[in-house]
Amino acid sequence: QVQLVESGGGLVQAGGSMRLSCAASGGTFSSYSMGWFRQGPWKEREFVAAINWRGSITEYGDSANGRFTISRDNTKNTVYLLMNSLKPEDSAVYYCAAHGQGHVLYTEADRYAFWGQGTQVTVSV
Repeated sequence: QVQLVESGGGLVQAGGSMRLSCAASGGTFSSYSMGWFRQGPWKEREFVAAINWRGSITEYGDSANGRFTISRDNTKNTVYLLMNSLKPEDSAVYYCAAHGQGHVLYTEADRYAFWGQGTQVTVSV
């Protein structure tokens, strides 16, 4: 069983940057593919980014492509999401998630077995 804890959220001005972290414990982190999702008010959970077990393959959702970067450090059991050029519409609760097929990237939330509690990101105009 993997426990995931996100951090790094908060308030940022439009155009600014923010880095989210997700620390994993209780499992073999390096065997999991990791993903980031977000959910804004009155919206469905949206895929943001995913990374394979080695960090060699990544995939991004349309809203993130070109502005966000997912990375991981298996020595620290942590996955990161660097967000640049933030917009007010990026405001949401951001969740990290994990699944055990480390070589496969999924964009569907229901493919992920483990979830963090989420961290709020608010982008002001």
